[in-house]
Amino acid sequence: MPAVTDTAQTTSEPSSRFDLMAELNQLRQLDAAQIHTAITEYVLPALAALAVILVGYFVAKLAARVISTPVIRRVDETLGRFVGKFVFYGVLAGITLATLSKIGAPVGGLAALVAAAGFAIGLAFQGTLSNFASGVLLLVFRPFKVGDFVNAGGVMGKVNEIDLFTVTLDTPDNRRIIVPNSSISGGTIENISFHRHRRVEVLVGVEYDACIDRTRQVLTAAAEAMRPSLVEGPGRDYQVILDGLGASSVDWKVRFWTHNADFFAVKEQLTEHVKKGLDQAGIGIPFPQMDVHVSGWRESAPAAPATTRMRPRPARQSA
Repeated sequence: MPAVTDTAQTTSEPSSRFDLMAELNQLRQLDAAQIHTAITEYVLPALAALAVILVGYFVAKLAARVISTPVIRRVDETLGRFVGKFVFYGVLAGITLATLSKIGAPVGGLAALVAAAGFAIGLAFQGTLSNFASGVLLLVFRPFKVGDFVNAGGVMGKVNEIDLFTVTLDTPDNRRIIVPNSSISGGTIENISFHRHRRVEVLVGVEYDACIDRTRQVLTAAAEAMRPSLVEGPGRDYQVILDGLGASSVDWKVRFWTHNADFFAVKEQLTEHVKKGLDQAGIGIPFPQMDVHVSGWRESAPAAPATTRMRPRPARQSA
């Protein structure tokens, strides 16, 4: 009996070891199957989606360039840039949503989450949304375009770029200034370079002793000297106007129409001709002055105070 018991115990030990090895093999096979399933169902689709989105990014850039280039060349540069950005973000968003939907991502829940986040962000960034709305209005109504010289938002400069949130201006002294769109759309916009022609106006005052006819001849000669830069036509040409009688001078205006690009140079030259012509004719340009007349000063003047002389004391000498 004892021998039989030992034999049974000896045979049970290898069987238990065999069962343990089998279970370990099953666990290894199960882990390998799970890993393979995870790679097949999650990792590979995610990598494929990333690859598709990356390709879609370049496709969106190409589509934006193809569509915006004809608009920039034939219509307007500002509108072309806006169309290019709109096409780029639209194509990229469409490809991203289609890719996520293809791999089984919850696009509906994502859209609701984006809407809720957008509402919260909208409350937090009211000023930014105001700039965005103003940028859309500037791009739609186009009070100015890239390359125009404007005075907007308290800044004068050449328009370099019109974005959805800001407008970039380059000042005449070569400074780059970025102005929010809300500051521009909420104020007065002056498009200085909109028209081809512009009127130069030189104001000058002469002394009252000067002859009016002689003064008109001198100012007319100064304007005639600038005739190569003059724009002729209805409502153009030049005018010499007697403006009024000032406090210390007779005021004149010399109006001269010229091309927009030559405005500052023509104004400087015309001012120089006016000054030299008046100097040669002996006509003075007075400056504001005030004459004070005091009457009855001797009668009302106070009497001079009596003066008292102090004699110096001699110094004491010590013994």
